[in-house]
Amino acid sequence: MAKKTTDPSTGKFTTLGVDVGGTGMKGGVVRLGEGPKTGRLKGERHRIPTPQPATPDAVASVLKEIVDELDSRKGAPSRTLPVGVDFPAAIHQGVCLTATNMDPSWIGTDVDTLFSETLKRPVSTVNDADAAGLAEVRYGAGKGVQGTVLVITLGTGIGSGLFRDGELVPNLELGTIELDGAVAETRASAAARDREDLDWPEYAERLQRYFSYVEGIFYPDLIIVGGGISKRPEDYLPLLDLRSPIVPAALKNNAGIVGAALWATDALAGTAARQALLGTARKAADQALAQRSVDESAGATITDQAMHKAVKKAAKVDKAVRKPSR
Repeated sequence: MAKKTTDPSTGKFTTLGVDVGGTGMKGGVVRLGEGPKTGRLKGERHRIPTPQPATPDAVASVLKEIVDELDSRKGAPSRTLPVGVDFPAAIHQGVCLTATNMDPSWIGTDVDTLFSETLKRPVSTVNDADAAGLAEVRYGAGKGVQGTVLVITLGTGIGSGLFRDGELVPNLELGTIELDGAVAETRASAAARDREDLDWPEYAERLQRYFSYVEGIFYPDLIIVGGGISKRPEDYLPLLDLRSPIVPAALKNNAGIVGAALWATDALAGTAARQALLGTARKAADQALAQRSVDESAGATITDQAMHKAVKKAAKVDKAVRKPSR
């Protein structure tokens, strides 16, 4: 029996999100839309360690294992909906541009195409911190906050997402800035704390220097801290002294999964809107051409200016639709 599909443009629906991390890959069935219980996982998330080395083919294979498990669940979403995947790298139009915490072979890989071919369904990928930020701004600690919101994830590295009045500025790589003469994420990530066996006050000193520097660049209205250590905010947040309010992520370590699902369905909605606009423009052009034929048969005329305007509009929209949305 075919699974029931809910239109993402109306009401509540479920879809799949997968978070690709440096040490683990986890996915879940995500409730999206408006109202209670949206922005949450339906059931438990499914986690598999990230393969080592984390090459494109190896990661794609594990992704398929995770999605197959989620698809096997009772009430799993329709496979006509896209799968959202977040990834620890700068992603531009579906292509991986960096690989700080992944295998260098990812650089230049068309991740959208690789994952779509592996799963045999549409996949849309996004930077992992951008995904976490999307989830927090839509459903979590940043919901309803106007102005500039900065989301920082502390894990294997340092991820960052910047939002202005809820709109994402993608691929902000604040883990690569300099801190104490080194790359920031080698000094202030959660992995750095574990590696150097820092106690919480020692770690908070590094976070203070990092956040003070970042705050002086963006002057955010709110800073949200995500990643694994967002589950223990009492250990370090009270030790920080910043101008900006700083709070833990509300969705904790599931923010990436939820945000990845959001990214994919937002892209789907955008595609539908562009296709509708294209259809309207083409219809206007067809009507102008048809009217010209009718008028000529009746001995009347339609101005070439009106006809060319409609045709030009259709061509312009067609060109815009053919461009990648991101």
